[in-house]
Amino acid sequence: MDPKIITKKEITLIGSVFYGNPFHSAKGWEMENEIGKTWKRFMQLYMKNLVTLKKYIVAPKIAYEVHIAPKEPEDKKDFYVFIGIEVKNLNKMPLEMFGKVLPATKYALFTFKGKKMFSGSQYIYNEWLPTSGYKEAFPFQIQLYDEESYKGIDNEESKIECWIPIK
Repeated sequence: MDPKIITKKEITLIGSVFYGNPFHSAKGWEMENEIGKTWKRFMQLYMKNLVTLKKYIVAPKIAYEVHIAPKEPEDKKDFYVFIGIEVKNLNKMPLEMFGKVLPATKYALFTFKGKKMFSGSQYIYNEWLPTSGYKEAFPFQIQLYDEESYKGIDNEESKIECWIPIK
Protein backbone atom coordinates (compact mmCIF):
# COMPACT_ATOMS: atom_id res chain seq x y z
CA MET A 1 0.00 0.00 0.00
CA ASP A 2 1.59 3.24 -1.15
CA PRO A 3 0.56 6.45 0.57
CA LYS A 4 -0.30 9.75 -1.01
CA ILE A 5 2.40 12.33 -0.24
CA ILE A 6 0.96 15.72 0.73
CA THR A 7 2.36 18.98 2.06
CA LYS A 8 0.48 20.98 4.70
CA LYS A 9 0.97 24.38 6.25
CA GLU A 10 0.74 24.68 10.04
CA ILE A 11 -2.40 23.08 11.44
CA THR A 12 -3.98 24.90 14.38
CA LEU A 13 -6.17 22.69 16.57
CA ILE A 14 -8.36 23.21 19.60
CA GLY A 15 -9.49 20.30 21.75
CA SER A 16 -8.86 17.97 24.66
CA VAL A 17 -5.71 16.16 25.71
CA PHE A 18 -4.76 12.97 27.57
CA TYR A 19 -1.30 11.89 28.73
CA GLY A 20 -0.48 8.38 29.89
CA ASN A 21 -1.14 4.82 28.82
CA PRO A 22 -4.51 5.00 27.07
CA PHE A 23 -5.07 1.27 27.47
CA HIS A 24 -4.67 0.97 31.24
CA SER A 25 -8.43 1.12 31.84
CA ALA A 26 -9.57 -0.92 28.82
CA LYS A 27 -7.55 -3.08 26.47
CA GLY A 28 -7.65 -2.45 22.74
CA TRP A 29 -9.42 0.10 20.60
CA GLU A 30 -12.74 0.65 22.29
CA MET A 31 -14.69 3.62 23.57
CA GLU A 32 -13.98 2.71 27.22
CA ASN A 33 -10.22 3.28 26.95
CA GLU A 34 -8.72 6.69 27.74
CA ILE A 35 -8.79 7.74 24.08
CA GLY A 36 -12.53 7.04 23.95
CA LYS A 37 -13.03 8.99 27.18
CA THR A 38 -11.03 11.90 25.72
CA TRP A 39 -13.28 11.87 22.64
CA LYS A 40 -16.35 12.04 24.88
CA ARG A 41 -14.87 14.94 26.86
CA PHE A 42 -13.94 16.77 23.65
CA MET A 43 -17.42 16.32 22.17
CA GLN A 44 -19.07 17.67 25.34
CA LEU A 45 -16.81 20.74 25.34
CA TYR A 46 -17.25 21.20 21.59
CA MET A 47 -21.06 21.21 21.88
CA LYS A 48 -20.97 23.47 24.96
CA ASN A 49 -18.79 26.04 23.12
CA LEU A 50 -20.13 25.62 19.59
CA VAL A 51 -21.59 29.13 19.36
CA THR A 52 -18.20 30.67 20.19
CA LEU A 53 -16.19 28.24 18.04
CA LYS A 54 -18.45 28.15 14.98
CA LYS A 55 -16.92 31.13 13.16
CA TYR A 56 -13.33 29.87 13.74
CA ILE A 57 -13.75 26.23 12.64
CA VAL A 58 -11.99 25.40 9.36
CA ALA A 59 -13.84 22.14 8.50
CA PRO A 60 -16.78 21.31 10.80
CA LYS A 61 -17.11 17.69 9.62
CA ILE A 62 -13.47 16.76 10.29
CA ALA A 63 -11.89 15.89 13.64
CA TYR A 64 -8.28 15.04 14.45
CA GLU A 65 -6.73 12.53 16.83
CA VAL A 66 -3.03 13.33 17.23
CA HIS A 67 -0.69 10.84 18.94
CA ILE A 68 2.45 12.55 20.19
CA ALA A 69 5.38 10.44 21.40
CA PRO A 70 7.20 12.07 24.32
CA LYS A 71 10.97 11.87 24.68
CA GLU A 72 10.84 9.12 27.29
CA PRO A 73 11.76 5.45 27.24
CA GLU A 74 9.54 3.57 24.77
CA ASP A 75 8.80 0.79 27.25
CA LYS A 76 6.81 3.25 29.39
CA LYS A 77 4.05 3.26 26.72
CA ASP A 78 2.83 6.70 27.75
CA PHE A 79 2.02 9.26 25.10
CA TYR A 80 -0.08 12.34 24.49
CA VAL A 81 -3.37 12.03 22.68
CA PHE A 82 -4.83 15.30 21.44
CA ILE A 83 -8.37 15.26 20.05
CA GLY A 84 -9.76 18.32 18.36
CA ILE A 85 -10.81 20.33 15.37
CA GLU A 86 -8.92 22.69 13.10
CA VAL A 87 -9.49 26.38 13.75
CA LYS A 88 -8.29 29.56 12.04
CA ASN A 89 -6.60 30.80 15.21
CA LEU A 90 -6.55 30.34 18.99
CA ASN A 91 -7.90 33.82 19.83
CA LYS A 92 -11.27 32.67 21.20
CA MET A 93 -10.24 29.39 22.80
CA PRO A 94 -12.57 28.31 25.66
CA LEU A 95 -10.77 28.01 28.99
CA GLU A 96 -11.44 24.26 29.34
CA MET A 97 -9.92 23.47 25.94
CA PHE A 98 -6.32 23.26 24.79
CA GLY A 99 -4.59 24.52 21.66
CA LYS A 100 -1.98 22.77 19.56
CA VAL A 101 -0.15 24.06 16.49
CA LEU A 102 1.36 21.32 14.34
CA PRO A 103 4.33 22.38 12.18
CA ALA A 104 4.19 22.78 8.43
CA THR A 105 5.55 19.59 6.89
CA LYS A 106 5.18 16.86 4.31
CA TYR A 107 2.98 13.86 5.23
CA ALA A 108 2.54 10.31 4.03
CA LEU A 109 -1.24 9.91 3.95
CA PHE A 110 -2.66 6.41 4.32
CA THR A 111 -6.34 5.46 4.27
CA PHE A 112 -7.43 2.49 6.34
CA LYS A 113 -10.85 0.84 6.32
CA GLY A 114 -12.76 -1.43 8.69
CA LYS A 115 -10.73 -3.63 11.00
CA LYS A 116 -7.48 -2.29 9.51
CA MET A 117 -8.21 1.19 10.87
CA PHE A 118 -6.45 0.53 14.15
CA SER A 119 -3.62 -1.71 12.97
CA GLY A 120 -2.46 0.65 10.24
CA SER A 121 0.24 2.24 12.40
CA GLN A 122 1.98 -1.12 12.77
CA TYR A 123 2.16 -1.46 8.99
CA ILE A 124 3.40 2.12 8.56
CA TYR A 125 6.16 2.00 11.19
CA ASN A 126 7.21 -1.66 10.82
CA GLU A 127 6.95 -2.15 7.05
CA TRP A 128 6.45 0.99 4.98
CA LEU A 129 8.64 3.60 6.72
CA PRO A 130 11.82 1.44 7.00
CA THR A 131 11.77 0.69 3.25
CA SER A 132 10.30 3.94 1.90
CA GLY A 133 13.37 6.14 1.73
CA TYR A 134 11.67 8.61 4.07
CA LYS A 135 12.32 9.33 7.73
CA GLU A 136 9.89 10.47 10.38
CA ALA A 137 10.07 14.30 10.49
CA PHE A 138 8.34 14.74 13.86
CA PRO A 139 7.34 12.26 16.62
CA PHE A 140 3.60 12.38 16.06
CA GLN A 141 0.92 10.99 13.82
CA ILE A 142 -2.51 12.28 12.89
CA GLN A 143 -5.65 10.25 12.51
CA LEU A 144 -8.23 12.23 10.57
CA TYR A 145 -11.89 11.39 11.05
CA ASP A 146 -14.22 12.74 8.39
CA GLU A 147 -17.93 12.60 9.21
CA GLU A 148 -18.58 11.49 5.62
CA SER A 149 -16.37 8.38 5.77
CA TYR A 150 -16.09 7.43 9.46
CA LYS A 151 -19.22 5.46 10.43
CA GLY A 152 -18.15 4.17 13.86
CA ILE A 153 -15.54 1.99 15.48
CA ASP A 154 -17.27 -1.32 14.59
CA ASN A 155 -18.48 -0.44 11.08
CA GLU A 156 -16.54 -2.25 8.33
CA GLU A 157 -17.29 0.62 5.93
CA SER A 158 -15.58 3.18 8.19
CA LYS A 159 -12.44 4.84 6.89
CA ILE A 160 -9.84 7.01 8.58
CA GLU A 161 -6.79 8.77 7.24
CA CYS A 162 -3.45 8.36 8.98
CA TRP A 163 -0.89 11.11 8.37
CA ILE A 164 2.77 10.52 9.18
CA PRO A 165 5.11 13.56 9.07
CA ILE A 166 8.03 12.70 6.78
CA LYS A 167 11.24 14.19 5.42
